[in-house]
Amino acid sequence: MALLDIKDLTLRFGGLCAVNQLSLEIEEGSIRSLIGPNGAGKTCVFNCLTGFYKPSSGDMVFMGTSIMKKKPHLITHMGMARTFQNLRLFKQMTVMENVMSGMHCRTNAAFAGAVLRTQSQKAEEKLIREIAEECLDFVGILDKKNYMAKNLPYGDQRRVEWARALATQPKLLLLDEPAAGLNKEEKARLINLMRRIRDERKVTIFLIEHDMGLVMKVSEKIFVIDYGVKIAEGTSKEVRDNPRVVEAYLGKEETEDAV
Repeated sequence: MALLDIKDLTLRFGGLCAVNQLSLEIEEGSIRSLIGPNGAGKTCVFNCLTGFYKPSSGDMVFMGTSIMKKKPHLITHMGMARTFQNLRLFKQMTVMENVMSGMHCRTNAAFAGAVLRTQSQKAEEKLIREIAEECLDFVGILDKKNYMAKNLPYGDQRRVEWARALATQPKLLLLDEPAAGLNKEEKARLINLMRRIRDERKVTIFLIEHDMGLVMKVSEKIFVIDYGVKIAEGTSKEVRDNPRVVEAYLGKEETEDAV
């Protein structure tokens, strides 16, 4: 059984069909990519998966349970985490506080415990700090835990977002254009980090990305959509050599650059 099974997913905004009968499977322990031209419906798919958009029809089954009508926080609690194309950090909070905020879906202490500082609340806060520090260490910026998030360079702010997503203890991590704004060296580190997340933390990865060199290197399977319709899926070579994909998205020059 697939970790995530999307079946005939359709999303309409009035007369506009943003996603049209999309079906795909994400196997546990894999790295999969979703690509396509701007406006193809990629982020709409992620917004449906995470509960921000309500699909018009179809089904989305995560870990054997339909998530079609679930609220975002419940989907996160089930084990699906997400980063965004545009950074969504709490800029006036420290790096540590940002990552700790990702643990809210795993906490148990009630309001009274937080006010009265009970032993159970103190123990839970200690655990949250330990997990946040471990996640920051994993992405390589533990030494900056007390910095204000707004004062970090862009590449490190990206790492804070990844650490916060990992702090939710996900089974599936959705990355929306994780390489956006990164330089060549940072992209190489990102590829290594994604593989480590999958191999060491046993987290399945599903990403949207426009950098075809990165996509071709890290993905075991690629799904291609255009105008909300899946036009191809397969390995890097199969997608790169698919005439329909080349015509709709890659183009000859970008195809050669991705080799």
